[in-house]
Amino acid sequence: MSPFWFRYGISSLLTAGLLTGVVAPIPQLAPRGAIAQNQDEQTNIRVYDQASPAVVAIIAGNSSGSGSIITPDGLILTNAHVVQEAAGRSVRVRLSNGQEYTADILGYDPAGQDLAALRIRNASNLPTIQIARPESVRVGQRAFAIGSPFGLETTFTVGIISRIDPRDGTIQTDAAINPGNSGGPLLNSDGQMVGVNTAIFTVGREGGNIGIGFAIPITDVRPFLTAIDQGRGADTARAGSRLPGAQPPQAVQLDGAPIRGQLGSDSNMLPVDNSYFNAYSFEGRAGQTVVLNMTSNEFDAYLILLDSNGNSIAQDDDGGAGTDARIVSQLPANDTYIVLANSFRGGESGRYELTLTSQAGQQSRPQTSILLDEQGVLRTGDPMLPDDGSLYHEYQFEGRAGQLVTINLESSEFDTYLFLFDNQDNLIDQNDDINPGNTNSRLMLRLPYTGTYFVIVNSYDNTGRGRYRLTVEEN
Repeated sequence: MSPFWFRYGISSLLTAGLLTGVVAPIPQLAPRGAIAQNQDEQTNIRVYDQASPAVVAIIAGNSSGSGSIITPDGLILTNAHVVQEAAGRSVRVRLSNGQEYTADILGYDPAGQDLAALRIRNASNLPTIQIARPESVRVGQRAFAIGSPFGLETTFTVGIISRIDPRDGTIQTDAAINPGNSGGPLLNSDGQMVGVNTAIFTVGREGGNIGIGFAIPITDVRPFLTAIDQGRGADTARAGSRLPGAQPPQAVQLDGAPIRGQLGSDSNMLPVDNSYFNAYSFEGRAGQTVVLNMTSNEFDAYLILLDSNGNSIAQDDDGGAGTDARIVSQLPANDTYIVLANSFRGGESGRYELTLTSQAGQQSRPQTSILLDEQGVLRTGDPMLPDDGSLYHEYQFEGRAGQLVTINLESSEFDTYLFLFDNQDNLIDQNDDINPGNTNSRLMLRLPYTGTYFVIVNSYDNTGRGRYRLTVEEN
């Protein structure tokens, strides 16, 4: 079967009604199961090679643990319990290449989220770990831990996300975490940090790992670091205990006129990635649903919603059209809320428009149920389709017979291609472009059976690289 037939022939016949009810096997993807073990090994190696140079061993008096370098100038994220017993205001850190540095303790939060921030002295051009997008972690996805258990530095373990606590978002994983892993990163398959390893459940005082480890979710990291940025030199810095940003927020009204602003050198800066942000505040009521939209033609918009204590309520990158940001959130209490108009990457600047509305002030949108919402990056080293060498990632979701779903694959960085397979590796449908002027992909269909479905995120050809978002919604 030629690549042309593989890409277009079956889809055209299905569309034309000539193969109605036929589920056609695709030989080109048959190796998916056969080479799974090799792909898993390649992913393991890629994640380790990418992340391990930025994982440090921390020696703090009689305590030790691990940490992650998150900025090139040496900002380290770790656990409070790793450093709070340090004899002074500094600790020793050791990189995987054996180099040792002195790092100053910027602050820690033992009573809150067990987070701490350190800064390596006189550092530059250090390797870093990228922080994953908020809410990207899912139960069942693969998880990787790197740290120094029992003093064995840069140890790598693999597992899955076993559970996410519905109250506080704490991540449970079966990737082996032991004493000394504390403060190290929990990573996804893209080598991005989804959590900070913090504790294990074990039996007996000297017990080791029994497959139940816990990590602080990255949704708690940004508010903590903004507090640290405003509390340098303090012994502790409770996440959100100070207003994020050097400039007080501008008070605005819900359902008011659009806010037109600009990010640049006059804005505040998040220490986690040196990205600019402007802060706004509004009064909200318990149970009120608010809709925040941030649009820009000049940078990738990012929105953060905080309560008055600096606790994260919601965050979003590309929830709007293209790289625009959108948050729809029900407020938990009567409070003054803070909105950070931010950029996805450090150093991005430009003009933007921000609107804040209440749900009552908007026309109601059709109700949908999200079956899958994933964000990722296609990059060199990912698995390839054998017919054309194009990169792909695989996801799965549970559906029921007769369920009407819409599958969207969006990217502003490459020409997307989308496949849907059944649980026998038979092709159900595929799509390249939504229309001639739109290189995103979309499938709308009724599911033929109750069970597991597999979605292949792919690029149109072997040059495709970049970020994407995949959603599966019930209509």
